[in-house]
Amino acid sequence: MRGLPFTVLLPLFALLLVLQGNPLNADEQRPEAFHQWQVLEVKTGRAVAFEDWMVRLATQEVIYLGEEHRNASHVEAALQIMRALLKRDRQPVLALEMFGWDGQDGLDRYLSDRGTAREVFLQESHWEKNWGGRYEDYEPLVNFAQEWHIHVLALNPPKALVRRVARDGLAGALADPEMSRWEMREGALSDEPAYRKVILEQLRRCHDGLSDEAYQRMYEASNFRDEGMAKTISEYLRRVQNGLAPQGGPIVSYTGGGHIQYHLPIPNRVLRRHAGPIRQTTVYLTAYEPARSEEIRELIRDSIADYVWLTPLGADGAPRRCR
Repeated sequence: MRGLPFTVLLPLFALLLVLQGNPLNADEQRPEAFHQWQVLEVKTGRAVAFEDWMVRLATQEVIYLGEEHRNASHVEAALQIMRALLKRDRQPVLALEMFGWDGQDGLDRYLSDRGTAREVFLQESHWEKNWGGRYEDYEPLVNFAQEWHIHVLALNPPKALVRRVARDGLAGALADPEMSRWEMREGALSDEPAYRKVILEQLRRCHDGLSDEAYQRMYEASNFRDEGMAKTISEYLRRVQNGLAPQGGPIVSYTGGGHIQYHLPIPNRVLRRHAGPIRQTTVYLTAYEPARSEEIRELIRDSIADYVWLTPLGADGAPRRCR
């Protein structure tokens, strides 16, 4: 092509870019830029090597993992993180949404006594009453904690109280004596505008056609749960600070992804409850297939969390999204 005038070279160069793709934008245009088990740092949009990432996570006080329920790959992701923390001489504390406060004693007994029968444990931890799904879906987390002597926190308020809020609204539910027992009568609802906006929008998309009063009760129940889970984490951090719980950590909080989105539900409430700064980070776990590439880009653009971790699909396939 030597000797051709610039006016001829320019369209030839443009044609070459069309045929081969613009290398500067290739990663943005190709779904192949994503793949399963890839960790994406949201603030840069770039992939992070797992070992390098774990160097960062090992310095945190709280790691919030947001899962898609019943996805075995997300349980495996949590196990990978805990194995890596143990390898770095950290002693993680596992906090599980799947257990209610009224099941903590049963959980403690099962973790400390290998002779406790599985069926007895499920009864004493009130599994059916508080979660009710297949225990097998989350059993690897409990078994790992038992094997490695990892303390497990039951994150959730008792489900009966959450249902009471959903049925009667927070004002009516506060009359329940159980609210005092679990110290949820004072400061049970922090009504943050950003949280309200996100949760109500999602409730309306997922439960179309309800009354404003019904949406408000559902919102208050969601708020109540998130405040309760934040209370569990912040109180444990305070106990460590005051020498009432063993030094260790970080806390690995394992909940549905909606409880960590945009830092609003649990992480911001932990910050509000805690005196002083906290080193904490959020990890949004999501199943990946090439057809969902644009959805992944949206999660990153919207800053759903500090990191997005792409995993294989669960047995139920891609999760249903409310639109």
